Amino acid sequence: MPSLPVQKIPAALCHVQPMPAVYRLQEVLSFHQRDAEQLAEQVTLGADGLPRLRKGLDWEGQAAWLELVWEAAAPSAADPLQVRATLHLPAHQRVDASTQARWAATVRRMLGLAYPPEALETAHADHPLLGPLLRSQQGLHVPAAPTAWEALTWAVTGQQISVAAAVALRRRLIRAAGTPLAPDGHGDAGAAGLWTYPSAAQVAQLGPDGLRAAGYSQSKTRALLALAAEVDNGALPLEDWVQASDAGTMPAADMDTAMQQLLAVPGIGPWTVHYTLLRGLGWPDGSLHGDVAVRKALARLQGVERITEAQARDWLAPFAPWRALVAAHLWASLSAKAY
Repeated sequence: MPSLPVQKIPAALCHVQPMPAVYRLQEVLSFHQRDAEQLAEQVTLGADGLPRLRKGLDWEGQAAWLELVWEAAAPSAADPLQVRATLHLPAHQRVDASTQARWAATVRRMLGLAYPPEALETAHADHPLLGPLLRSQQGLHVPAAPTAWEALTWAVTGQQISVAAAVALRRRLIRAAGTPLAPDGHGDAGAAGLWTYPSAAQVAQLGPDGLRAAGYSQSKTRALLALAAEVDNGALPLEDWVQASDAGTMPAADMDTAMQQLLAVPGIGPWTVHYTLLRGLGWPDGSLHGDVAVRKALARLQGVERITEAQARDWLAPFAPWRALVAAHLWASLSAKAY
């Protein structure tokens, strides 16, 4: 493969996000530690023992990278943490109040704060099965990808294969279509070794031959190229949906319309749609009854050998509008690693 020019990132945009008093770190860290090779994400510990996340991404068509640094908000160890979030952008990128607001919303969504889980914990604290799970996993928040496109393509990549296989396939997609960032990306921290996650336009440029060479099946190749084309021509306004969801101005009818638009793309089924809305928009009410791990955890919770998709759907239904958040609790009951 020919060497690619590296992209230097000289500008920065900052936001400080206060964190809830009760917040589990393991979900957000494990989500960004999927790839042991740390190609597009790097999780490290600072001198204070608190985590730092660096991630390459496409921001409005430009190579960029972000850094989330957990730090003490006050001298007392009992006080909640805060996250100092920096988005490193090209110098020519237009930055205004709208950009700042979008970045702040992105940070909240990535940290699982777009739809706080306290309402679920309050509403169903007395449920005989879910209530104890909520109490034992209090502070669970569902982290999201920085863009809905990344969440959507990760969902397609992971269809009907193991997590390990999906991570390896995702890595090959990033190498095939992403952008390597300069080792001295910005300041003394830099973006050493980071690649950006590819945009819809970059995936489209690969074409069927490039995606097949990266290891994607014929059906996944067709789905990714169809999605990329619809994102590029505006038929799938993913970022409009994200901004409406972030602002709390996306009513249920509009969410249903978004789901139907995604389902109309060949190769996209209900699981992919609901997972994308959770990991891309932070939306907590997709029914993930088709998820194998959800059904396994639910069977264990109920003390039975097996749960069908229909049984899982019916069990999750009364927990609307938090069905996807309940699914995340079921994931966490099996493992601290939920992808």
